[in-house]
Amino acid sequence: MHTPHVLLPAVANEPPLAVTPGPVETSGAAALLALDLGTTTGWARRNLRGRILSGTADFKPHRFEGGGMRYLRFERWLDETHRLAGDVEAVYFEEVRRHAGVDAAHAYGVFLAGLTAWCEEHAIAYQGVPVGTIKRFIAGKGNADKAAVIAAVRERGFAPADDNEADAIAILLWAIETRGGTR
Repeated sequence: MHTPHVLLPAVANEPPLAVTPGPVETSGAAALLALDLGTTTGWARRNLRGRILSGTADFKPHRFEGGGMRYLRFERWLDETHRLAGDVEAVYFEEVRRHAGVDAAHAYGVFLAGLTAWCEEHAIAYQGVPVGTIKRFIAGKGNADKAAVIAAVRERGFAPADDNEADAIAILLWAIETRGGTR
């Protein structure tokens, strides 16, 4: 199933984000946000009408900016996403315990710190979801590879552009279907 992308307005001089609407829509739903944190952050959100949108946001450092600018851009992106989504009830994110490289670990740590501080500032509940839990939920195996996760998300009717977006969609579906792990 091919779903057209929708463009959201640019955030802080960033290019517009490509957004893929998903097949799920329910009325009276709480707005939720799911993130696969990283330099290329995958995201999926359910708005107050129950519509699911997803995409990626790029936070690669730019040539002529200081080292902290990409984290400030991430915070501005969170603010704009919150404004567009309405009252976000909860944020779910992929809880990574092991990274292949030191730079990836450092970047993840700063994105995580920024996200949790932002959630605290806005009084939004947040929860990390272990990688194995997400993979087991969406693909049936806790050690499923990226291709299996993408395929499983596509079987649910979504069209993720990459593994970051697929992970975010999987996290959001997990949060919706398990009510944040409570069932």
